[in-house]
Amino acid sequence: MSPDAVTTARPSAAFIAAAWFALLMGMGGFIVGLWNATMALNEKGYYFTVLMFGLFAAISLQKTVRDQIEKIPVTGLYYGLAWFATLLAILLLLVGLWNATLTLSEKGFYAMAFLLGLFGAIAVQKNTRDMRLVPSSLAAPTDNE
Repeated sequence: MSPDAVTTARPSAAFIAAAWFALLMGMGGFIVGLWNATMALNEKGYYFTVLMFGLFAAISLQKTVRDQIEKIPVTGLYYGLAWFATLLAILLLLVGLWNATLTLSEKGFYAMAFLLGLFGAIAVQKNTRDMRLVPSSLAAPTDNE
């Protein structure tokens, strides 16, 4: 990392818990919805694959953006691919939902669970990286100390 690197604070336990909660609720809700859905197995597979692809793409995008902020070299090609993959995952979900024979409330459920999962994945990845950069012994003191 360069000498003028961005200063990072250790995330609070509450934010770490909220990030994991968002990830697990988004993924869990989406998967439970698929499990109980009356759609064909190949359609369930499509939505599951889009979820996994979206989670990976969002984490990759968050990492490349963070690398650039911290002046860690990232090729333009990979940066562009990370954006493309994230937007493609969202587009694939929207196209699938648009053409699905689901009620509007079910479509909304899948969209919101998907976006909550993406947000959770990004937040968990950010927290994981922040915790590795700031050892607990260097964490800012709390009011109780």
